[in-house]
Amino acid sequence: MNETGPIFGAMLREFDRAARILKLDPGIWRILTYPKRQIVVSCPVLMDNGEIEVFRGYRVQYNITLGPAKGGIRYHPDVSLDEVTALAAWMTWKCAVAHVPFGGGKGGIVCDPTRMSAREIEALTRRYVAEIIDAIGPEKDVPAPDVNTNDQVMAWVMDTYSMHVGHTETAVVTGKPIEMGGSLGRREATGRGVMIVTREAAKHLGVNIKGATVAVQGFGNVGSVSAELLAAIGAKIVAVTDWKGGVINQAGLDVAKLLEYAATHKTVEGFPGGEPLDNEGLWGLDVDVLIPAALENQITMENAPKIRAKIIVEGANGPTTPDANNHLHDRGVFVVPDILANSGGVTASYFEWVQDRYGYFWTEREVNERLEAKMREAFRAVSATASKFAVDMRTAAYIVAIHRVATVTKIRGMCRGRSSWVMRSARS
Repeated sequence: MNETGPIFGAMLREFDRAARILKLDPGIWRILTYPKRQIVVSCPVLMDNGEIEVFRGYRVQYNITLGPAKGGIRYHPDVSLDEVTALAAWMTWKCAVAHVPFGGGKGGIVCDPTRMSAREIEALTRRYVAEIIDAIGPEKDVPAPDVNTNDQVMAWVMDTYSMHVGHTETAVVTGKPIEMGGSLGRREATGRGVMIVTREAAKHLGVNIKGATVAVQGFGNVGSVSAELLAAIGAKIVAVTDWKGGVINQAGLDVAKLLEYAATHKTVEGFPGGEPLDNEGLWGLDVDVLIPAALENQITMENAPKIRAKIIVEGANGPTTPDANNHLHDRGVFVVPDILANSGGVTASYFEWVQDRYGYFWTEREVNERLEAKMREAFRAVSATASKFAVDMRTAAYIVAIHRVATVTKIRGMCRGRSSWVMRSARS
């Protein structure tokens, strides 16, 4: 029995349901429910006050069957091995759903970057990279930004790695500044992907996206870009909340002005273009689309019964607990799961990795067109699977992902022979 924490346990529940429907081989089942590698490191840093503080860091490579591990690095006081392992597993399935040749990885450091200087964050980043350097690389494990990390942090990761290997290696990390081999369109890619699948979900259900009402929880990179792009195609953003507060305007928020306000005040709370709103009030809004774009476990059985949205598109990783997901599905709410909805980020990261390895870069239009094609392909595959097996979209996404990873696992030799199941998969 695999020993798990609550977040990884939630992932396993989602996995198990899809695996049973697939009638997955027991041996492959065991392989896919254990992380390949979990790295725990101590990162001593000389702080600005002259004292040395030791931070704990993690890097988990969950599965690399399809290619190098891929996943962000987050800096947060609540980072844990359980969380990082679950996120690495979700990245495995996300990459498989997106049909990109990456496995799943994730990293994190237990720290509060809001209370650290830029020099301290840089020192911590470089120490962390030095500690895990043997495990990462363009063909091993390719990190990216995540919670409380950005393109500057990724620049430090790339520079530290390059100094150790003795040459500039841009493909070791994605989400870099454009000047250092980053890709045009990468910053907006996760939010753009959320917009695309929201539009596709609305079309699938016969909802006109023009004039559709949308509520967004979280106004960081993913939530803000999703709101901006949905507004650009005619949706009406009526409510937004973040870490501090929120705002609602049933006639529609002026997203451009809200973005300016949030950039200045670091929150949407107090925005003069609407009335105050908190997260509890957000859940019960009568809207067409709800986009949770904050942290894990936001939609639970405590608030799921209040939700009145027709469509939920998960911009965040793991925002809905399994019980809440089942409850919403039983009530007819169409939930587009995280491993599909927010896979635009890893898809664009794949584009960046490809460009770095070729040394040839695409225009932003080319990036966005390729992203559009990949996201639509992924949505069609998952929705078709949901119809075929008469299951919810989350289970369908896992079926698609597990099928792809399990098939390659078997073909690569993790079985006694090429079973009929693999041969059927190859022809499907």
